Amino acid sequence: MKILVTGGAGFIASHVVDLYIANGHEVVILDDLSTGRASNLNPSARFIHMDIRDPRVAEVFERERPAVVNHHAAQMDVRRSIVEPLFDAEVNILGSLNLLENARTHGVKHFVYISSGGAAYGEPKYLPCDEEHPVDPICQYGASKHTVEHYLYMYRVNYGLEYTVLRYPNVYGPRQDPKGEAGVVAIFTGQMLSGKPVTINGDGEQERDFVFVGDCARANLMAVTQPHPSGIYNLGSARGTSINQVFQALKEITNYPKEAVHGPAKLGETRKIYLDASKAKQELGWVPAVDLQNGMKQTVEYFQKSELLS
Repeated sequence: MKILVTGGAGFIASHVVDLYIANGHEVVILDDLSTGRASNLNPSARFIHMDIRDPRVAEVFERERPAVVNHHAAQMDVRRSIVEPLFDAEVNILGSLNLLENARTHGVKHFVYISSGGAAYGEPKYLPCDEEHPVDPICQYGASKHTVEHYLYMYRVNYGLEYTVLRYPNVYGPRQDPKGEAGVVAIFTGQMLSGKPVTINGDGEQERDFVFVGDCARANLMAVTQPHPSGIYNLGSARGTSINQVFQALKEITNYPKEAVHGPAKLGETRKIYLDASKAKQELGWVPAVDLQNGMKQTVEYFQKSELLS
């Protein structure tokens, strides 16, 4: 089938594109390359350089007629969402609505939307968080990502557009930007391999649910190949790992000789979050296959050969 992947030059979505193509699907990538990289683009995919807010997105849908939209493109920087909430809403809400309207009017059968399991739930009432957990985001990014979930429900009820929401945990692995604002495994790895100081925000005891990018890509494949009802699905390992633990593990893998420096905690950051993915296991057949230690080793090996650190 033909699948339109937004953000397909990005860290996670480029892995999704690769897996779709490896499984015989035709892929069209829509990306403005604001954070994605041309080097991530699969040469077997058709690439269109465009912002998801652009009115010309309608021409793409008219010409390509995708059966499925996989929507990864987003403003994903929590700190930027706090400083520039209007920009965050323009990209994450209005950009998504532009895609949804075109999906509705051009016969798209299924819409896969990438949401945030880390930012949407806010401070957890219980752990691990399942899909029934209250959604009380404490940052604008979490609010904007969650808002689109409501639109998806409405578009199914009113127009019959089937959808799958994948609420991501902390995703890490090859191709993540080691110089970006998010992605502690990549950032620490880049700093360690370059011999630079590593700064941990706050005391480092904040906990996250880390899942390897290849496992998340498999969930995106299952979302378009496994029969399942429209709805929201957490991805996660159901256990938290502290930032201090991540630092120590990477320190050993990279033979990094220094200790971490602790800086101020980040505004809008959840203290502890990890996700119950039982629903994804039951209805999609998805479980994470790569444990954190092996995933971090693969990540370090990638960056040792990568031009991203230069």
